Amino acid sequence: MSRPAPGGEFRFAFLIEPPFCYRAADGTVTGCDVEVARHVAGALGYASFVPVETEFAELLPGLQGGSWHMTTGMFVTPERARRVAFCRPVWALPDGLLVAGGNPRGIAGYNSLARDAGLRLGVVQDQMQHRTALDLGLPEARIRIFANYPEAAAAVTTGAVDAYASVAMAHAGYLAEHPALALAVVEVPAGEKAAAPGAFAVEKSETGFRDAIDTVLADFLGSPEHRALMARFGFTDAEVDRIA
Repeated sequence: MSRPAPGGEFRFAFLIEPPFCYRAADGTVTGCDVEVARHVAGALGYASFVPVETEFAELLPGLQGGSWHMTTGMFVTPERARRVAFCRPVWALPDGLLVAGGNPRGIAGYNSLARDAGLRLGVVQDQMQHRTALDLGLPEARIRIFANYPEAAAAVTTGAVDAYASVAMAHAGYLAEHPALALAVVEVPAGEKAAAPGAFAVEKSETGFRDAIDTVLADFLGSPEHRALMARFGFTDAEVDRIA
């Protein structure tokens, strides 16, 4: 989809993954990525901000196929950068593993999963945690692929997998939304994988649109307004400082 016309509709692709994107109790789409994107759309003068729910695997194909103008934040990788144009990072976060409450298997990171042949890992299709797990020695045969966050989290709950790899902040957000679940989060050690930047994406040829978004982000990220927004979703000033 080409750059939206000034004053028109700004279509933003998201997936359910709190605190980045989710539906509040009244059905309103919110989350830190949603609210930053909403700010961008307003600052650029678009008349309406339209969140469009999808699955992670459809974010880039849908962008390339014209279904939306910008995606929610995702980790920047060389392969993805060959397909789309990334804006400046809106967060930089470590991976985390969602495990059973009390962590009975003593999972400490990707390396401990790789060492124990009885452990199985869940990942969401096309997310970079799949590649990270493989690079750190976990065999493909012990990795299960799911379409979305709720499916992967449910697999940990039922014991179908022993851990689910995603962003640690996403796990914390999910558990805040589902406090009754007997699950816990293990942050992946920085020695295994350092905090990585995530950014909004636009269609590859729309570099002018990307630059306009970056101009807004340059003024907004790290500002008192931005820090207050991010604090609503559990981000500390130290986490904001990684990208401000």
